[in-house]
Amino acid sequence: MNRILKHTLLLTLCLCSLNIYGQSRNKQYEEYIKKYRDIAVDEMKRYHIPASITLAQGLLESGAGQGTLARKSNNHFGIKCGGDWRGKTVKHDDDARNECFRVYKNAKDSYRDHSKFLAGKQRYAALFRLKITDYKGWAHGLKKAGYATNPRYAYQLIDIIERYDLYKYDKKGGLKWMKENPFPHEPFIANGLLYIKVQEGATWKSISKEFDISKRKLRKYNDLYKGYELQEGDILYLEKKNRKAPKGMYVHVLRGGESMYSVSQKYGIRLKRLYKMNKMKPEDPAPQAGTILRIR
Repeated sequence: MNRILKHTLLLTLCLCSLNIYGQSRNKQYEEYIKKYRDIAVDEMKRYHIPASITLAQGLLESGAGQGTLARKSNNHFGIKCGGDWRGKTVKHDDDARNECFRVYKNAKDSYRDHSKFLAGKQRYAALFRLKITDYKGWAHGLKKAGYATNPRYAYQLIDIIERYDLYKYDKKGGLKWMKENPFPHEPFIANGLLYIKVQEGATWKSISKEFDISKRKLRKYNDLYKGYELQEGDILYLEKKNRKAPKGMYVHVLRGGESMYSVSQKYGIRLKRLYKMNKMKPEDPAPQAGTILRIR
């Protein structure tokens, strides 16, 4: 992401009202923070990305919401189209002319896609093992993982976080959350959906509290009945599953030990939909190993 060099100038202009002691704050920055802080905190609860980091990146990448992509396309993080994007797009000059960028319905969708972008890339996996309050570790980790080419990127984020006290959003509610969840689940992405692998000792109650999602919704998202007891290693989706597998995945050959349910969890497909695609019913005999299942 080489947009940072361009936004450095915009950042400088936005900070032009600061006095020589650096005590004054830019009004546009404060208005942006006030407007999007609730979304950033919500993303922190769901994806374990510090709210301070999300806000700082949003401020830097979008020029406090004044950049063209943010104003016209609700793209606050400069995320390019990529091969898996199926939404609307817009052409914008960046590293090269007329590059393809994602267009969102609203800023909230942009923030959610930013969270999924970080959670879905292996090169950022180590960051999710840091404490939620370690914004410096996150800032340097993002730079090290190649998020930006600007050698000062980490320090730019840290400067914004400390100048505007953004770290307080990691502690306000977030600190309590961390104390209650000293070993949080690492998030993963499948079929564009957020999921976790249940840790030893985790319960419906503890996971519900960790991610601020009701136990009823968790069971519904994962096609599970009320009396089911979670097992270590279970795949648990934190949002409603899709109707079919990702593009490019059309069939699955059933292996020994697999079931319709395990396949639905593997690909993030609603169980009822999986049965319907294969013209089967839950009461039918379980399919045998070697059965070719349609998943899209």
